[in-house]
Amino acid sequence: MSVWIGIDLGTQSVRALAVTGEGRVVGAASRPLTSHRDGPRHEQDPEQWWRELAAATREALRGVPAGERVEGVAVDATSGTILLTDPSGRALTPALMYDDRRADADRANEAGAAVWERLGYRRMQPNWGLPKLLWLLPGAPAGARLAHQSDFVNRRLVGREVATDMSNALKTGVDLIGERWPAEVFDALGVPAEMLPDVVRPGARLGEVCAAAAEETGLPEGTPVIAGTTDGCAAQLGAGARQVGSWNSVLGTTLVLKGVTKELIHDPLGVVYSHRAPDGSWLPGGASSTGAGVLTRDLPGRDLDALSAQAATRYGPQPHHTTRRPSGRAANPGVPGASSPGAGVSGASLPSGPPVVTYPLVSRGERFPFAAPDAESFTLGEPADDVERYAAILLGAAFVERLCFDYLDLLGAPVDGEIILTGGATRSAYWTQLRADVLERPVTLRENAEPALGMAVLAGGDPARMIRTRAVVEPSGASLGEAYVRFVTELERRGWLDPEAAAHARERATP
Repeated sequence: MSVWIGIDLGTQSVRALAVTGEGRVVGAASRPLTSHRDGPRHEQDPEQWWRELAAATREALRGVPAGERVEGVAVDATSGTILLTDPSGRALTPALMYDDRRADADRANEAGAAVWERLGYRRMQPNWGLPKLLWLLPGAPAGARLAHQSDFVNRRLVGREVATDMSNALKTGVDLIGERWPAEVFDALGVPAEMLPDVVRPGARLGEVCAAAAEETGLPEGTPVIAGTTDGCAAQLGAGARQVGSWNSVLGTTLVLKGVTKELIHDPLGVVYSHRAPDGSWLPGGASSTGAGVLTRDLPGRDLDALSAQAATRYGPQPHHTTRRPSGRAANPGVPGASSPGAGVSGASLPSGPPVVTYPLVSRGERFPFAAPDAESFTLGEPADDVERYAAILLGAAFVERLCFDYLDLLGAPVDGEIILTGGATRSAYWTQLRADVLERPVTLRENAEPALGMAVLAGGDPARMIRTRAVVEPSGASLGEAYVRFVTELERRGWLDPEAAAHARERATP
């Protein structure tokens, strides 16, 4: 018998899973992480990453039955988090986290414009890795090395310098086509070549767990250490979105879409960018600023589970179209207002007349499926009560999700494959059915799709056996096309949505 260890090194915690080849979790543990925030500053102590990772891994391994062999370990980490180390791997700086915005991206964008254009994302943001590296560079001592969050702990696991994976290195400027650092860009920026680690694809073998790491983590000495990926890509792997045309839609506080394409997608707006998959295909995606985070803001103090049940009763009289599979716990529980899926899931039938719909921006400004720094939430129609207000938010989030797919289709991305829903919103049967109805597509729910599972798969597990389907939800046939077109037209009228994208969305909504 064999197990694989997946480690999700996040912002608030580190989580370790021990997973068998059949997808059974035999050990799991997490430990909290502490952030230091002050305005645009967001730092963490890299040594805490290692301490808590070692503790979580030791605890997770206690559940592994005697005689089962640990076949591999892989670690994912937050995208764009970097620090400087000395040649021995000791941290010289705090870690600048994924959303630290003290850097400026102008120099990086000027020097690398041609490369960023060729890679499809066109420009870097201030919180990306390369602007942060340039911000740290003036005070860097001789011999300093760049390390991403996962690089720091992988070095501790192996006991020597390791390569970085191209997924975590994307925001630091790696050339994903050439699979190398673009020397001409880094030379122009004054970044010494010796500061940069070697680059490999996710899934490459970095080395083996050394004796010192084995003692601290409980991982057997000699266990293969596999190059991981970013947390978003890890969640996609855990969801099983691996075939060209398949997509993982993660709806929690905000909405994130990630898919698989054979060819690199170029986006003139720069709101979609692509990672490189272990097999050389591409993983395009984008992150919206809309999502379930609006529920607690706009409905403070309300019982959101009760509102979900009332909305399902009021707006869902159609027979359910949910196909049950073997039971399993929902992925990423914890989104407010998310009642557990169960029998009697109803289709999204709406009352006569245009439904009330809210554009549910969690914060000012939109990132995907369009770029609009000044975008703000709005509501079309007047909600009669909190139940209708709740339903309007859920409908708006589903409309944004569909618009994301319409925009990806406009860019030439294949969107005809399996759509896998993960994130806390999948706990709501009503919301899941509503999303299937708006997309007019079946949607798949997994038993477990957390990033740590994705890392167990990347470490060497068989995805066909380890990733299990919980349910497939069919659209009910509810008619929501007119309401969607009205929503799209309003985004265009406000000057946020490009006319070409709006026209394409309307065309796809026309029977």
